[in-house]
Amino acid sequence: MSERATISTNKSRDAIVCYSPTMITTNGIWQGEDPLDFALPLFVLQVTLIICTTRILVFILKPFRQPRVIAEILGGVILGPSVLGRSTEFSITLFPLRSVMVLETMANVGLLYFLFLVGVEMDIVQVIKSSGRKAVIIAVTGMILPFLIGVSFSFILHQSAQYVKLGIFIIFLGVALSVTAFPVLARILAELKLVNTEIGKIAMASALLNDMCAWVLLAVALAVAENEYWSLNSLMVIAGTAAFVVFCIYVVRPLILWIIQKTPEGESVSEFYICLILSGVMISGFITDAIGTHSVFGAFVYGLVIPNGPIGVTLIERLEDFVLGLLLPLFFAISGLKTDVTSIKGAGTWATLALVIVLASAGKITGTLLVSLYYDIPFYEGLTLGLLMNTKGLVEIIVLNVGKDQNVLDDKTFAIMVIVAVVMTSIVQPGVTTLYRPARKRVAYKRRTIQRTKPDGEFRVVVCVHTPRNVPTIIQLLEASHPTKKSPISTYVLHLVELSGRASAVHIVQYTRKSGRPAINRMQAQSDHIFNAFQNFEQHGGFVSVTPFTAISQYSTIHEDICNLAEDKRAALIIIPFHKHQTVDGRMEDTNSSFRMLNQNVLAHAPCSVGILVDRGLNGQKRLSQNQILHHIAVLFFGGPDDREALAYAWRLSQHPGNNITVMRFVLGDNGLETTTESNSGQETLTVETDDDREKKLDEKCIHEFREITMHSSAVMYMEKVVNHGEETVAAIRTIDGNHDLFIVGKGRAVISPFTAGLSDWSECPELGAIGDLLASSDFLATYSVLVLQQYVGMETIGDTTICMPDSPTQQQGRPDSGQRRSPPQDTAIF
Repeated sequence: MSERATISTNKSRDAIVCYSPTMITTNGIWQGEDPLDFALPLFVLQVTLIICTTRILVFILKPFRQPRVIAEILGGVILGPSVLGRSTEFSITLFPLRSVMVLETMANVGLLYFLFLVGVEMDIVQVIKSSGRKAVIIAVTGMILPFLIGVSFSFILHQSAQYVKLGIFIIFLGVALSVTAFPVLARILAELKLVNTEIGKIAMASALLNDMCAWVLLAVALAVAENEYWSLNSLMVIAGTAAFVVFCIYVVRPLILWIIQKTPEGESVSEFYICLILSGVMISGFITDAIGTHSVFGAFVYGLVIPNGPIGVTLIERLEDFVLGLLLPLFFAISGLKTDVTSIKGAGTWATLALVIVLASAGKITGTLLVSLYYDIPFYEGLTLGLLMNTKGLVEIIVLNVGKDQNVLDDKTFAIMVIVAVVMTSIVQPGVTTLYRPARKRVAYKRRTIQRTKPDGEFRVVVCVHTPRNVPTIIQLLEASHPTKKSPISTYVLHLVELSGRASAVHIVQYTRKSGRPAINRMQAQSDHIFNAFQNFEQHGGFVSVTPFTAISQYSTIHEDICNLAEDKRAALIIIPFHKHQTVDGRMEDTNSSFRMLNQNVLAHAPCSVGILVDRGLNGQKRLSQNQILHHIAVLFFGGPDDREALAYAWRLSQHPGNNITVMRFVLGDNGLETTTESNSGQETLTVETDDDREKKLDEKCIHEFREITMHSSAVMYMEKVVNHGEETVAAIRTIDGNHDLFIVGKGRAVISPFTAGLSDWSECPELGAIGDLLASSDFLATYSVLVLQQYVGMETIGDTTICMPDSPTQQQGRPDSGQRRSPPQDTAIF
């Protein structure tokens, strides 16, 4: 044999490629050798070309809201015989036949580990328990009509593949048309912010069950693909596959559990066990391939028996980026390289293609819609659900590739079905965006602020958390907010997770658990740590309920999830962390620049009041009892709706026996009225900046009622500071006792105020307001946390009859002495 590869073709249409085993790496171009004649340089160039092409297409298709799988398949089509591959020089140089075996082998290795990761992240038992009968019926019904349509078209398309048994052809075509790609669907639902909605949960459950049915049908199809119908060999394949599944459940899973038990709590699984488990992926693939089922089935089942928990998180962290970012795109690109659109010839064939797309989509939508209407799901939501169930991708492409490899599908049929998959998937997200307009099933509520929350009613708070670092101070703040039997605190904890740009959202969104929150692969341990801390607070705090959620979205739009949750739950307050955190030396440094944009968006769009928490700890000065810590809290009052909100929150905090409250009201001095002097036509004009008369009246009323309510309490101290300009304001703030561990201040509206004259010019974070920015700055060298409140004012005007504090002066008569704590009044509201 010559050093150059030679190619010959046998009678069965399969190409046999022969080449020298020493042609792996080149000695260099200086030796007169062409690197593209050697396996490794050619493979590296092919991978680079595929990745670059798909990334460019991802960028181009992003404005059209297309999932990444579309870009990866189209990238292969562009590089394949349909476009660039039509050039003989291009195809022979960059994708010669001798290189396809190496490229496809690596693509299938990536597919093995991808399906293993999918299995690791799925909790089938929990899905079956939580999905209910509705999702099962939708999954089955959504498969029947497309499968029957596939059977009908099998008779038409089978004419060009007479060498294939009609029964096998029907199974492959029916499965390809009826399956729903769960990984791609999960990604679409996450981008459309439908994961935690009822329609999203039904779609996820139905798609997952749909996928499982497809795997079973594929295993049966492979069992009989190369054998006589239900011959002894076919039965042996099915029996061997069933035995492998039983072995994984009753032997492999207990071994993995034993490994987990051997690992000390808090420590990671040893490298030896990780390598052993990863080697099991290859072994499982080999076993099922040897049995007669595709190797990906073995990897998937093996992943399913890996328990959720630290070991699963570790495996995902080790594999995810490499498999999803590098190897999996090769598989989709290979599918595109196999697709020859030019093999679809004639108007009749293209008409058949269009008819397949229309009828397959209509079949899936109709079947899903009928079941949805039976379960009283609104028409448009049922239509949207049917459209979502048309999502194609991974499983269908696997089915088509297996059919092509098994010579069940010829070039024309394969190309038709790939185009069907691309078109059906490409219309899902734009279609859902256009069609689905979720009805607001929310009861209009007025208590969108702390002021308007009844003191003897439920106090609803949405708490946003980025990392476990945010948790302790927020829990201390909630505990200090005085939850009681008459006024419990309902806390909706929202873990904010950035939606990454990976191929499939199954690595971001796992199926919703019983608690109503999805598990996050890399963030799973962090999510569990956060939610466990809040649930522990719920168990030991008393009169506190905690409901965990996870918002998975791009940071540019994640504020929509926060605002929707706040409106759904009729919250009065959203608490969100500041975008900076305190370092060891006391300085404040950025955590993530995207957090700041998120905070600004929440302030702009929130349906209730918002509090930005600058976290410097809230541990208190001393402990009163095992569960109570003494907090010294300062409230700065300048006037305006935000400061009235801060005062209303201070009243709630004052009810707690472990809180000492200092309210400092700033009063403008006589010199502060003269702000500017201008010359106009030779005359001097005095410009006076004053607050709106109505705002002043509301401020006075709130202060008056607050003082009357708290006048007998030794835990509340009220003082007034007369200032004329910003410098005196800063000096007055510095006089406050340094033992305070929390400052509460209103954000303040964007108006010129003598109180902050000169401060706004140096403001680093305007979203905190001038005073909040001052207290949060590193230059202030503060050791306390700061809560900056913005009151929701996008509601009807509050009339003059509105009271600011819960008790009228007449209710103060007969009030116990300051040595006794008071229960919240029952019949009046903080408006």
